[in-house]
Amino acid sequence: MTEGLHESTLIEDEAVYNEVVPAGESWIKKIKKGQTIRIVDMEGNQAVDTLFFDAEDTEEHYDAQATIRLQGNVYLGTGSKLYSVSGLHLATIVADTCGRHDTLGGACAAESNSVRYPLSCRHMHNCRDSFLKAVLDNDFDLEKRDLAANINFFMNVPIDPEGGSVFSDGISAPGKYVELKAERDILCIVSNCPQLNNPCNAYNPTPARMLIWD
Repeated sequence: MTEGLHESTLIEDEAVYNEVVPAGESWIKKIKKGQTIRIVDMEGNQAVDTLFFDAEDTEEHYDAQATIRLQGNVYLGTGSKLYSVSGLHLATIVADTCGRHDTLGGACAAESNSVRYPLSCRHMHNCRDSFLKAVLDNDFDLEKRDLAANINFFMNVPIDPEGGSVFSDGISAPGKYVELKAERDILCIVSNCPQLNNPCNAYNPTPARMLIWD
């Protein structure tokens, strides 16, 4: 991972795809090899939970353990390479104006909501449900068992000296973005996190923008 912030040279008006994902909604799309995808935190400190799959073999999904081990860093930033379970190079972060992104926090789910927050939160919409809705509503030969550990773009989960972690205040801001180049044909699935119980987003989920360039 390269230290520091790195802005993109791509021009928004030249994107071949530009769509806003409302707060709490899911998004799924195939990204062709060589294309670049930008994820924009439109209003600041909004976690964008993201999964990547090899489009030709969806058993080859993004693997947090392989990615952390091969790059020797638990955070993602410019220069980070995302790897699959067998070590396939899926994508590379080529620009980043946030600074770092979480690989450890996972996606909120009914079960985790009931552990982290009052039991009454169990029924609330969550990222696991958003991922599941995305795969069931689209014909990409995916099902519940295929939902592995995800990346939390724009989320801040620092590791303390004892190896523990905590969900901290975000370090992102309105308009911050991360850009990834597809190293092979990949499938990208996003849950624009609906979490209402975490103060890092001021208890206010906000929209994200997705752009793609050839």
